[in-house]
Amino acid sequence: VRSSRADWPSEFVVERGEIVARATMQRNMYDTDVTVWSPQGRLLQVEYAGEAVKQGSACLGLTSKTHVVLAALKRSPHELASFQKKLLKIDDHIAVGIAGLNADARSLAKYMRTECLNHKYVYGSPMQGSRLVTDVADKHQRCTQMYVRRPYGVGMLMGVVDGTGPHLYETEPSGAFHEYVAMAIGARAQSAKTYLEKFMAEFPEADSDAMIKHSLKALSGCVQTDKQLEASNTCVAVIGPDQKLVMIEDAALQPYLDAIELEGDMPTNDAGGAGDDGDAMAT
Repeated sequence: VRSSRADWPSEFVVERGEIVARATMQRNMYDTDVTVWSPQGRLLQVEYAGEAVKQGSACLGLTSKTHVVLAALKRSPHELASFQKKLLKIDDHIAVGIAGLNADARSLAKYMRTECLNHKYVYGSPMQGSRLVTDVADKHQRCTQMYVRRPYGVGMLMGVVDGTGPHLYETEPSGAFHEYVAMAIGARAQSAKTYLEKFMAEFPEADSDAMIKHSLKALSGCVQTDKQLEASNTCVAVIGPDQKLVMIEDAALQPYLDAIELEGDMPTNDAGGAGDDGDAMAT
């Protein structure tokens, strides 16, 4: 018995007398495994992992000639819960900001700390940032070639000050990594990127206090429209050549928030945007 066209699932249409799957159904044929290529030459599960990064709350980093500053918005999965950590200490000269799945970030941070400890034990000196970011990117990339593991659903901004100077690196779920003067990732990060591009020329000569203020002003554009930048939901990390990693949050951050409020020039946040109703797994 032939059913009428109205009885067919919405995923199908009639074209030239044949039942043809819609583009969405064709896409689902190639995203069941991370090792399966689509006809367009894409690994869809790797792209889905990149979407998890875009859903995470924003974090950013910027560099001067001497310092690296990381700043992040902390997210609370529930009104009764505490805020999740967004900046993680790896070593005295290395910190990472994360956007994406918190559990994946913890796993990678543990690996990075182990690598730093092993390097210090064997060579007696701190690990160079470029070597560590390459190792982490390789760990990301291996998950895109093995069907038994899914890609890490987290993006990282790694700030480091080593013997070669201050550096800021970004790692992606695909295994790619890049070095930046300033960068922002996560939900509504475009507003922060616009601010960083506008004031990028001031960063090289800025001192640590000026860098912290720039980071907070850029981050203010990433806050949801119904919320505001506060000491409770913001954290900052500062690393210098003669300064070990310092985390600034809660009451210690309030004087900087008061200062930027008086100065003004803060970007306006975009209405809505990805990540407004983020999953409890994401940070």
